This record gives sequence, structure tokens and C-alpha cells, in this order.
Amino acid sequence: MRSGAKVAIVGGVFVVVASGVGYGGYNLWNGVTGGDAAPDPKSAPAPRTGPVTGDEITTTARDFLAAWAAGEPEKAGQLTNDPVTAGPAVAAYRDGAKVSKAVITPGAAVGATVPFTVKATISYEGVTKDLSYASELTVVRGQTTGRPLVKWQPSVLHPKLLTADATLRTGVAKTASVKAVDRNNVELTAEKYPSLGPVLNELRKRYGSKVGGSTGVETWIDSGSETVADAPLLVLRKGTPGTLKTTIDAGVQAAAEKAVKAYGQASVAAIEPSTGAIRAVANSPATEFNTALQGQLAPGSTMKIVTATMMMQNGLAKPDSRVECPDHVMWDGTRFENLKSFKIDNGTLTESFLRSCNTAFIKAIGPLNKKHIEGTALGDTARRSFGIGLEWNVGVPAANGSVPESTGSETAASYIGQGKITMSALNVASLSATAKNGAFLQPYLVAKDLDDREFATADPLSGDVAKGLRRMMNAAATGNGTAATSMAGVPSPKGAKTGSAERDNQATSDSWFTGYSGNLAAAALVQAGGHGSDAAGPVVAQVLKAGRQ
Repeated sequence: MRSGAKVAIVGGVFVVVASGVGYGGYNLWNGVTGGDAAPDPKSAPAPRTGPVTGDEITTTARDFLAAWAAGEPEKAGQLTNDPVTAGPAVAAYRDGAKVSKAVITPGAAVGATVPFTVKATISYEGVTKDLSYASELTVVRGQTTGRPLVKWQPSVLHPKLLTADATLRTGVAKTASVKAVDRNNVELTAEKYPSLGPVLNELRKRYGSKVGGSTGVETWIDSGSETVADAPLLVLRKGTPGTLKTTIDAGVQAAAEKAVKAYGQASVAAIEPSTGAIRAVANSPATEFNTALQGQLAPGSTMKIVTATMMMQNGLAKPDSRVECPDHVMWDGTRFENLKSFKIDNGTLTESFLRSCNTAFIKAIGPLNKKHIEGTALGDTARRSFGIGLEWNVGVPAANGSVPESTGSETAASYIGQGKITMSALNVASLSATAKNGAFLQPYLVAKDLDDREFATADPLSGDVAKGLRRMMNAAATGNGTAATSMAGVPSPKGAKTGSAERDNQATSDSWFTGYSGNLAAAALVQAGGHGSDAAGPVVAQVLKAGRQ
């Protein structure tokens, strides 16, 4: 044990206090020797098998947490199923984060998982502050030794350590401080708007030095990657923040945060159609991965906005054109159906759009149609008219959307937003924004003159096509349209489109919804939420209403 260090156990709380630069520690329990050496096969009993027992869970968790708190990384590592990785990670936690004291309080096990809280005292250049958080560990049985071991993953040390390369650091911050504000100069913080956490970190990384900020002393999650922004956890000494104006509207953002909280996995994005300015981005749960901006999932029938545009541009149909909507249609041996096998007799394209008839959007274009178009046409329309697939320089990482070339029955699937098509909530919100505005304007979060980045551009829609889209989207949002219930309280002028997208190995489809009201467009995705109007619709409606207040 190093000089000056004290180790104690008080009421189940492990406490290690070390003077100077190091930890002190010793074996707190007899028989905890660490290591994973194989026993002598002549004298040792056969390794245990089966699930870990309650006593094994309690003892293993206790020993690991005690070794960690005592600053004994090798011992802590040997109590995991990956000592080669875990030992250095525990050491890096202590040394890199400048932890001088650790108080770890375990909770009651839930199955094989043990929750705990950590109160770590950070000391750097005469400044000391506490960092408190909660995490958990899971005990498993070693595959070869049969010993109960902590299942190693970096998030055991801190829930925001999500990759093997990530670690905690304390020191002079690598990027200058930033005070991000909304379009009306309201300050934006991750504490008040949790979904903006990763956005604010990335904005600081990219623009801190461009808006006159200075660095402070902090503890942060070092991602270990040049492409992922570091996440500040604790400020020991403040730098001078530079003010960075964003396009976010604090009121709309607050509504978006509240709306997605009703669901386990949901995301929403809102855009001003006349400018492309992003007014809100929210996710549930609010994690380091921003699903609303970076998600890549099939958009379902919201894609019919693009498919209808392709049909109008290629002379296949107009809003008042008669189109067939049978209960099912075949394409290259694959059967496509409508929800509950409904059909529309002698209906128009508008009627098929407002009721989201899958078969109409396949049959009118299909291989039996004399005006059949190629499998590249939908992607061409998506890029040329909606900017999907072009490089979007938003100001933070964002997916561009993808509508790849297709063949066979996959082409039919793409017309209704399935197949290989992928989009984020931001991409789909932009579909509505383009329809409302009559032209694609690339969404953005900060002014492009901050870094002279180029915005993606697309051809404007013709007047007839833009008017046709708005007419069909308004029909879907009113009367007996599939979006009418969700949009009932949303002010006019308005339009919308529902969508549901099937995913492999998922019993319930993803719920999609996009719409506009006045000068705000939005789209939401609720994973495994069912039909578009069931879950995503209410999310979009709440956001659009906030934009009209």
C-alpha cells in the first residue's frame, strides 16, 4: 500500500483516499487473488457451469468495485472476462481523468446486473471538483474457467464510454468554449435540451475557435476518434465562451423534446421551408448518436411524396388522373398489398395518395404499364428535385439519404419506401419542406459563411408539380385522409403524409409521419410504433403547433 493512502468500507460504500499523485490499496478480502490462470487439472474440480448465482453476483461485483475504487487496475481487470482490455481501461480512468478519490455505492442486483453510483473527485492544478454519475455491471460465467466474472465493456466505468477507444480525460480542453444560442439569442444547453447534447459538442469542436472562445480546464469523454466530438462532463475552470448563433428555435425544440419522450425510440426534426433553417432536432433516448440527423432507415409511404413527383414529372399521372388501386398487385412474382387489402374503385391519384394505396403507386408505374420507367428514375427524382443523396453540409454530421438503383421486385418496393431506401427524420422533413416551398433548400444548423461550406442544390419543382403535391398532401391531412386525425388541430395551410415501414425481425412496423403547417415542416420516426398516424403523427403535430405559437 502506498504511503498516505487509506482504504475503508463504510455501509457498503467503498472509499479510497490517496494523497499525492497515486492511489493506495490492498486486498480487501482474503481469497481475492486476481488473475485468470487455469487451475491444475489434476487437483482442481471441474469448472462450474450454468447461470451465476446470487452470491456469485454479489461477491464478484463487490470485489471488482473495491479493486476499482482502490486503484488496483490489474486486480479489477482479472475480475472481468477481458482482463487484457479492462485493466488498462481502469488505469486510464484513474490516471487520465486525474481521479484522487472514488466513492462507489453498489445497489441491489437486478438479475445478474448490479447498478452503482460513483462519486469521483477530480483534482487538477490545484482545482478540485466532484463528478457524480450512475452506471451498472453484469456478472457472467467465464467460458473456460467457470468463474463468475464482470462482463467487460467500457460503459462500466462511465455510461458515455461507448467504444473501446474512448476514455476519460482531465486537462486543458482541446476546443474553445462555446455559448450556443437559438435564432432569438436564447441560450441552448444540453441540460435543458438533452437531444442537443451531441449537436452542441460537435458545434464546439467545429466552430469554437471561429467565434472567439478560449479554452478552460475540463473533464471530458475522449472519443479516440477524429470524426466524433468529445463530450464535456465537468468544468473545473471555465474558459471564455464565444457566442455561436444557430437556427434552432428554443420553443419548437422544447416541444420536440417533450413529444419524443412519450416513446422508447423516437426522433423528430423540423425545418423552415422558406430557408432550410433547422428549427428543432430531438431524440428519445437522447444519446450520443443523433438518430434524427444520422438515422438510416426505410421511410415507408412518406416516400410516396417522391414517387408522386416522379409520376407527375414523367407524365404517368396528375392529381385528378384515374389510377387503379386494387387490393393487391404482382411484380416479378412478388405480391404487394394494401393495408387490410382495401381497394379504391375508379379513384384518382389524389385519392390513392390520401389513403396511402400501395398498389396504385406500383401498378401505375409497373412493368405492365406501357409508360414503364427505369429503376433509376426514382433515385433521379429524389436527387434532382429533393436533394436526397447529395452531400448535405448541415454544420454537424447528418445522413444524406439514399435512393439507390433497383431491379426486380425491389423497384416496386422502393416506390412505397421499402427496399434499400434509407432516410433520417431530417431527410423526410425536407421532403415536406420542398413540397411546401416548391424547391429544395438544404437544411442547415449554422450559417454557411462560418466555414464557407457549400450547400447542396437541386432543381425547383415546376409550378404544376408543386401545386399538385401540396394539393395531395392537404387531402391526406384533412377529411378522410390517413393523416387527418393527427393534423386535426394543426393550423392551415397544412399538408401531411403518413408512412409505416417494415423491418426484418421486427413484429411491428416503424411509424413515420411528415407534414407542414405555415412556414414549418417536420418529420418523425417512432421505431416499432405501428402505423404513421398511431405514433409519429402526434409527435409531428405537437411540433408544428409549437411553430405557429
